[in-house]
Amino acid sequence: QVQLVESGGGLVQAGGSLRLSCAASGRTFSSYAMGWFRQAPGKEREFVAAISWSRGRTYYSDSVKGRFTISRDNAKNTVYLQMNSLKPEDTAVYYCAAGNNIYNKWDLYDYWGQGTQVTVSS
Repeated sequence: QVQLVESGGGLVQAGGSLRLSCAASGRTFSSYAMGWFRQAPGKEREFVAAISWSRGRTYYSDSVKGRFTISRDNAKNTVYLQMNSLKPEDTAVYYCAAGNNIYNKWDLYDYWGQGTQVTVSS
């Protein structure tokens, strides 16, 4: 069992940066792959990035590649999403998720946080 809590969201101007954090509880955090997804009003949940349990593999959606970086610190039970060069279209609720592999489909993840709002103004 893993509980996830996101933080770090907020309001930022276009071109700015934010770093999201996802703190996990549970002794087996390091054995899970972690993903970030986002959902804008009226849209489906969208894959953003994922990282393997060993940090050796990362995977990004085309829309954020080169701007966002996913990382994890297994000693702190935390996964991060560094978001640079933010655009208004990045506005959404961002969710972290834990699963047994790095997937880009939200329904393949087992555990979810409650989400954190990111708003990018133009």
